[in-house]
Amino acid sequence: MSDRHELAGTSGKRTSPITFYRQVIAELRKVVWPTRPQVVNYFWVVLVFVLVMMAIVAGLDYGFGQASFKIFA
Repeated sequence: MSDRHELAGTSGKRTSPITFYRQVIAELRKVVWPTRPQVVNYFWVVLVFVLVMMAIVAGLDYGFGQASFKIFA
């Protein structure tokens, strides 16, 4: 790995904070933001996934706990 951190095609000069801010705003304008129905749909998908994973972990925890009590008690 080399010690040079310059990207190909750049001069290595730093941009001013104002220029950086303008570039950030310009990039944010290019973003395709999700619609409200998409966000609601994603919310429900993530919520159901998390609840299923919680149930799996809780079931495994309970099962291993019961097994360890039967083995060591």
